[in-house]
Amino acid sequence: MFATAAIFAGGVNTGQAQAPSFMICHGYDCYYKTRVILTPGDLKKIATIMAQGRQSAEAERAAVRRAIALFEERSTAVIGLRDKPRMEFGRARIRGQMDCIDESTNTDHFLKFLQARGWLRHHRVARRTSRGFFLDGRYPHWTAVLKDEHGVLWVVDSWYEPGGGLPDVKRLSDWKRRGVGGER
Repeated sequence: MFATAAIFAGGVNTGQAQAPSFMICHGYDCYYKTRVILTPGDLKKIATIMAQGRQSAEAERAAVRRAIALFEERSTAVIGLRDKPRMEFGRARIRGQMDCIDESTNTDHFLKFLQARGWLRHHRVARRTSRGFFLDGRYPHWTAVLKDEHGVLWVVDSWYEPGGGLPDVKRLSDWKRRGVGGER
């Protein structure tokens, strides 16, 4: 189990306590930012989901998938538009639509929030990473990353699903080999 370092996730003073607050990136390359505040009900749902992942690293990754889907549902509801899967080239600056920069940034911030709350017991947040550089036949693509207790890196990639869909969680080594022609 990893020790949890306290990090700033942002918050809004509601008079009783600090409500977690996030600036959600959208519109491609974080062109737009919309504040999303998690309600006490959201926090209770997320805590319940994450409690189901306490048994093992595998169970925790499954819980992370569900928690991110819930977080994205909340975010797209606040933005008022549902993110479509992937992205359309040449369609930047559309409110609510997210490219991999937006998705990985939002996911990374949420994972850091889970870590700061102590809800990640078998993983810690690692640096975001990318794959592809045109010459290898792949468009550059970014993702958030978790590191398990054994040092294995896992990507948490929500770009392939619409907002609120379950993100891909797979070994970084497997993810790095993929991506040609939009392959997951």
